[in-house]
Amino acid sequence: MKVLDVNNSQFQAQMQQEKPVLVEFWAPWCGYCRRIGPAYDQVAQQYGQDVIVAKVNIDDEPALADREGIEVVPTLVLYEKGQAAGSVVAPDSKAAIDTFLQSHLTKKGED
Repeated sequence: MKVLDVNNSQFQAQMQQEKPVLVEFWAPWCGYCRRIGPAYDQVAQQYGQDVIVAKVNIDDEPALADREGIEVVPTLVLYEKGQAAGSVVAPDSKAAIDTFLQSHLTKKGED
């Protein structure tokens, strides 16, 4: 699976999905966002069967970023049934993203 670049209306549509949705809020001027990008692409490949992996450019969608309380980029937010289930700010590696995702997906399996 590929990372989906989404705008506000596409974001709203993804929130209606049964699968959890992992969204990276990023900006093109953010050097760290560009560095973590390849790891985020790998996450989409690895978890794409279980999680929708998307990203939102906060420069293109400032109202959405504001509504979601995004203050630092990159911020990854995992949504389940349209509600934020958790977030991680500036993960330093794919392993950090894996740990974040696995902890939330495991909790979901225990419910």
